[in-house]
Amino acid sequence: MLVAVLNTLFDRDLNKLRQEIEAYQDEQALWRIESGISNSGGNLCLHLLGNLNTYIGAELGHSGYVRHRDLEFSARDVPRTELLAGIAATRRVVEAALTALADEQLAAEYPVVVFDAPTSVGYMLMHLATHLTYHLGQINYHRRLLDKNVAAC
Repeated sequence: MLVAVLNTLFDRDLNKLRQEIEAYQDEQALWRIESGISNSGGNLCLHLLGNLNTYIGAELGHSGYVRHRDLEFSARDVPRTELLAGIAATRRVVEAALTALADEQLAAEYPVVVFDAPTSVGYMLMHLATHLTYHLGQINYHRRLLDKNVAAC
């Protein structure tokens, strides 16, 4: 049951990520950075896609994904259509990996040590879900602050 709940939450929030990226009225604003803001909405989107494709897709779903983390934060002006295609592909990868996972596997040790010590698959999935929502909120705020074509909310 918990895996199904996590799958629903990842799908919901990846759909919300798609909506946020689509909501930028000025596509160039996706990449805008101003004082005090260190990551653009576009870079946060790339980071989320890399993160989920690595820790769910590659590690749990055996997708073969190879992460290029430095590009998640250094790439600029990636077309919105490419970001949206990446979100759609990531939704499919996450769904496939989680659909193949049984609730009993949540207690198993996650295949790689990501933090200071080994963790369970369940712990890692909860971490990834909260990481997604954390950055999703940042993207929403970035859009509302720096998308100059948007009227005040």
